[in-house]
Parts: sequence; C-alpha cells; structure tokens
Amino acid sequence: MHHPHDPYVRVRGAREHNLKGVDVDIPRDVLAVFTGVSGSGKSSLAFGTIYAEAQRRYFESVAPYARRLIHQVGAPKVGEITGLPPAVSLQQRRAAPTSRSSVGTVTNLSNSLRMLFSRAGDYPPGAERLDSDSFSPNTAAGACPECHGLGQVHRTTEELLVPDPSLSIREGAIAAWPGAWQGKNLRDILDALGHDVDRAWRELPAEAREWILFTDEQPVVTVHPVRDADRIQRPYQGTYMSARRYVMKTFSDSKSPTLRTKAERFLSSAPCPACGGSRLRPEALAVTFAGRTIAELAALPLTDLMGHLRAVDETTRVLTDDLASRIAPALELGLGYLGLDRSTPTLSAGELQRLRLATQLRSGLFAVVYVLDEPSAGLHPADTEALLTVLERLKAAGNSVFVVEHHLDVVRGADWLVDVGPGAGEHGGEVLHSGPVAELAAVEGSETARFLFGRSPAPVREVRAPSGQLKVGPVTRHNLRGVTAEFPLGVFTAVTGVSGSGKSTLIGEITEESAGVGRLVRVDQRPIGRTPRSNLATYTGLFDVVRKEFAATDQARTRGFGVGRFSFNVAGGRCETCQGEGFVSVELLFLPSTYAPCPDCGGARYNAETLEVMYRGRNIAQVLDLTVESAAEFFADTPAVARSLGTLLDVGLGYVRLGQPATELSGGEAQRIKLASELQRGRRGHTLYLLDEPTTGLHPADVEVLMRRLHGLVDIGHTVIVVEHDMSVVADADWVIDLGPGGGDAGGRVVATGPPTEVARAKGSTTAAYLAAALGARGAPADDRP
Repeated sequence: MHHPHDPYVRVRGAREHNLKGVDVDIPRDVLAVFTGVSGSGKSSLAFGTIYAEAQRRYFESVAPYARRLIHQVGAPKVGEITGLPPAVSLQQRRAAPTSRSSVGTVTNLSNSLRMLFSRAGDYPPGAERLDSDSFSPNTAAGACPECHGLGQVHRTTEELLVPDPSLSIREGAIAAWPGAWQGKNLRDILDALGHDVDRAWRELPAEAREWILFTDEQPVVTVHPVRDADRIQRPYQGTYMSARRYVMKTFSDSKSPTLRTKAERFLSSAPCPACGGSRLRPEALAVTFAGRTIAELAALPLTDLMGHLRAVDETTRVLTDDLASRIAPALELGLGYLGLDRSTPTLSAGELQRLRLATQLRSGLFAVVYVLDEPSAGLHPADTEALLTVLERLKAAGNSVFVVEHHLDVVRGADWLVDVGPGAGEHGGEVLHSGPVAELAAVEGSETARFLFGRSPAPVREVRAPSGQLKVGPVTRHNLRGVTAEFPLGVFTAVTGVSGSGKSTLIGEITEESAGVGRLVRVDQRPIGRTPRSNLATYTGLFDVVRKEFAATDQARTRGFGVGRFSFNVAGGRCETCQGEGFVSVELLFLPSTYAPCPDCGGARYNAETLEVMYRGRNIAQVLDLTVESAAEFFADTPAVARSLGTLLDVGLGYVRLGQPATELSGGEAQRIKLASELQRGRRGHTLYLLDEPTTGLHPADVEVLMRRLHGLVDIGHTVIVVEHDMSVVADADWVIDLGPGGGDAGGRVVATGPPTEVARAKGSTTAAYLAAALGARGAPADDRP
C-alpha cells in the first residue's frame, strides 16, 4: 500500500478506449490540464478512467443497491488507481436537455426566486399566500391551464394547410396530408362522403373547406376503390381524419423526427393568449416583487436582476442576499447577459458548462477532484481570463482541478500538464509528458509542444477580393437592436465578439433568399442524433452502401438476407433484447439513468445469424467498429464508401469509429460530421457555408487541417462565414465583423469591420488586442500586411 498521505493520484494500467496500458501520476490540489490532438485519448484518461473510477467508488459507498448497476455498467478498464478523492464531473453534456429546462433550473436560481415571491411578494388584497410550487410552470400548481406551462400554443390555418388553392384535392391541394397510400385513402374517403375531389380547392364551398380541414369528427365510410386494371380491390371501411387533426397528432405523437418536422411546417406557434407566454397561471402572475411579476424578473438579464434585488428594503434582505450570492458567480464567468427564463437548448455547450460551474462555486465543496471538459469552449479570449480566476478559486478552496483543454492560454496557466498522443485513435493512447508545463518543450513528437512554444508561423496569404456583398438587417432580436451588417461574398469572413455579443443571432438571420447564392449550408453543433441509434455511418449515408455490399455476398444471398437484414434499426437482423441499440438503459433511483452493454449481443447490436455473414473477413458489427481511418483502407476499392470516408478524414475525424453512438460525440465532432457530409456532395455552383465555432473541441493541430479545407472551399469560389473565438483562425480571415463591445445589453452592435489588420487596431473593440497579438505571433508585422 502507498503511504496514506501520498499527494498523488496514481493511475496504473489504464486501457479504456485507445489507452495503451497507461501509467501516470498527477499531483492533487493543483490545476492539471490534459492536452493532445482530438481523439488522442485525453478524455478517456480524464473522464473514462479517473472520473469513472471516482464515481464507481462513490456509488459503492453510498448505495449498496448500486453494486448491481456497477456490475452491469462495468468498471473502467484500469489496473488500479490510488490517492483518488471523490470527483465532480462538469462535462459538456452530450444529451439534449428538455425545453422545460432553463438557466434558472440549471442553476437552481429559479427555486430561490420562487421562494422570494412566495414569502415576500406583494399579493393582491384578499389573495391567499401561494407556496413556491405555484410559481413554477413545471408543476400542476403553477402551470397555465391553457398551454400546460409551455407558453406557446400551436395552431394551424387554411393558408398553411393548403398553400396552393388552385389545385384540386386529387392534385394534392392539402399539402399537410401524408403521402402514398394514406393520402390516397383520405382522398377516397372524401370522395365517398360526396366531396368533389377534382374541383380547384378555392371553388369548393367555404363550409366544406372548413369541415375537411378542421373537423374533429371521424366518420367511417365504405370506400369502393377505383378498379386498377392489374388488380381488383375490395371495398373497405375508411375512417376520416381532418388535416388539422392529422398534423396535431403527428406533431405530438410521432416517433419519427422527419415526420414531426414535416408536421411542424403546417403549424404556427404563437404565445399563449391566456398567460402571454409566461407559462404561469393568473394567480401567480398577480403577485409582484419590486413592482414586477416573477415572469418579468425571469426575463431580465442576470445583471439587471441583480440591480433590482439591491434596490429593495431591509425586511427581505435575507432572501435577496441569498439570491444575489447565487447570481454573482454567473456574472463573474461572463454570463450576466442571460436571463433565468432562457431555455437550455438555446445555450451553447460552453455556456451550459459555465453555468454548472457557477453553481458549483456556491456549493462550497472541498477535497474533491473537479473534472472539466473544455470549459473555454465558446469563450472569447477576454472571458478566458475570468475562467482561469474561477479555476484558481476552486483550487484555493482545497480541490484538485483536472481540465481537458485545447485553449493555449488555459494550458499556460496550469500547474501540471498531461499530454496524450502522439496521434489520434490507434496512433494515440500514450502519455507523452506528465509534469510542469515548461518541461513539455523538450518532448519529441508532441503536437501540443509545437504550438505552445512558438509555432511555425503560417504563411501570410494575400487578402482575397470579394465577388459581391450580402446585406443583412436591420435585425432586432435578442440583444441586437436594428443592426445591419455587410458580409462580403467569395471570401473567408470571421464574426467575432465576446460571449453573448450577438454573433449567432446575427448569422442566424442570413437566409438563402437574402444571400443570393446557389445554396446555403448551415453547420451548427447540435447533436446529429439524440439516441445511440444514430451514428456517423448512418448520418453520412455511408452505411447504406456498406449494407448493400453485405447483402451482395454469397452467404447473404443463399440465406435470402436483403439489405434490411443488416440494419440495426428494424426487426430482422438486429438483436431484439436491446432492439439494435447495443445498450440497455439502467434506471437508478435519484441518479441519471446509465447505459450498460446489452447482455445478449454484448454491444454488437445484431443477432447471431446476421453476424455469421462475412465481407472480406469481417462481420457487420466488426465493420462498424472500424475507425474512419482503418475503414478507408478496408474499403479503398469501393469508390462510394471511399469518397465518403475521404471527406471525414479531411475534417480530422479519422479516429472516430463508424458505429460510435451519436450520444458519445462532442458538439465539435457532430459539426465536423455535418460538414463532411456537405463536402462529399461536391456542390457545383456558389455555396455559402455558415459555421458556428467550427474549432470547438479541436487541438491547434486539427484546426490547421480543418482551416486548410475551409480555405480550399473559398479558393474554388464558395463563401465561408465562421463565428470564431480562435484568434489564429481570425488572423487568417479575409474580413472580420466584430460585435460587442460586451455581452447582453452591453453588446449587440457592430464595433469594427474590415481586414484583420484593421480590426486589430480598432478602438473600443475587446477583440482588437487579442487579434493584434495573434497577427504578431505569425511573424507578420501588423503594418506590412496587404
């Protein structure tokens, strides 16, 4: 046994994912940063090994019933870990938070605000005191009865359901109806009910149109199908369903995202007339504090909310102080522009993680390990400094702070550096260095060292001349107030500014019509799928080709296996125990549910018979297990697959496994997969690519690869616009549009625009100084650039 006061966390024989039996010692009570190229194994070491083991021990100590779970989920693959304190993980959660979750619920600030209203609110004369639940739209006691606490009501109109009234029903006037047989069935029913399906829609009597679209009746009639020459159809009983009813049903019940999205096109959502979009019942909205309803206070940016709390009398001071002390850390992390009612899905991964971090600062834990996943994601360099202060505070309180990070400023500020590599996937998984940051300089083969200590200056490009202009605005939305901006076409433009300055809002206003380009491709960081069923192979369409190859083998043909047999999404070839997910969900009291490998197929997703079919010596599960890089060799002579894999390699995803569940991909990875599937289409004609922070989650070495690809698109005549915080990327742009100067109400204006060298000298721009430094680092004297 080690000495009980051993100041190190010692990991021995870590084999999680691609780690090659790693041994590493990391001191406790320091800020330790884990670096390495994307896919090198740094997350497998920090989260998959160290955090997972701390969590497993915690489960064992608190909940005997959790032993069964640990048995199912499996311990991390590691020889042993000593000196490990309990851990708190702040990952950029991959899972999709629900629309009911908001800034207020994530930070628990909503609870404090509701308590304040319940105890210290001004009630109308004679009204009863409400408990704090009555101020929550997520409880039966508080939710507006009209919209059930959602704040929106979905409606449909004749214009939406029938976009072209010159068509007849037979010609498809009712666009909202399903296609194929079901649509024909509804048409035949109307015919049997005596409606004229061959007259132009606009010529039908008003009451008939109203009934066809909006009735809640569901009459059953006998339909006599028109005889087809080739087959005789028997009469059948058909049930009518109005267009509105069909759309509402599909929208609320359908399991298929495609059908739901289609249904959504025929719905317009409006703020609920009963609660005005505030989601609360009238009794709760009748109570005020400092002259405002709870909905009005929740809509204010946190900075303003803080001001209101300061301005109240002494009697409620205890309650307002509690709330103020919870808001303070969020302001410190530069999140003062967010309001409590802002819904979580509209936040970036970085914003969400910093909110969780702000909540942790209040909790006053000590002697724990915080494991953070790229907390600088989505941060302007100016905000990164505040982040470092907060990490130092967690450390000063007696904690160990382990951070997976690519941002060189955060890396420079660390006490200890663990560099993993040298490459990605099977070319990584080794610890190249574990020690003080400065000592990395002497390490051969470290990509991180190349960038941390004077990178090779990039060649200075001539600034390209634009082929046209795209005018956007005036935009008034979120914190943009009548903002106009001009985006040059045919060049590479970077949109910069501190978090919350309005960058995403501005580029969100660019539309295909306004751009006047052949095609608009918007690539964001939303997950490519919400379940383990969706993965890189299914998303890019690559898997369709692979399944055809399997179905064409002699083995498959003798057994009568078609392409569907090799899908894990339909009954037939898949393992029925886990229904092709490869995982079963393990529900736990009080804890988030966890996935464990399926006991029957062991995660392979298919049943035994399907796995007997071999293609070049591998079964379908083994093919899904290949990384993009290995698959490129394996399928080198299958052109359709090879092309698709080539674009994935181009955007730096060689290390990802084809079948890796979408739920395990980071936001940056999801974005690069979307980019690759766009690139593989090889568009003719002018395309405008809009990317939101494409470098998130990328090591500087991977940023180089990705930028080469994006600049390549511009060189062949396309337009690329990126929202970006990485100054090395901005320095290399042709044009910069800088928003700010601050976030929230302090932002929302165009502060500077022009080539990088000009913006670097702009007065009143928070970005300028950082951009000037980046231009300097490239060995280009700022004034000699074209």
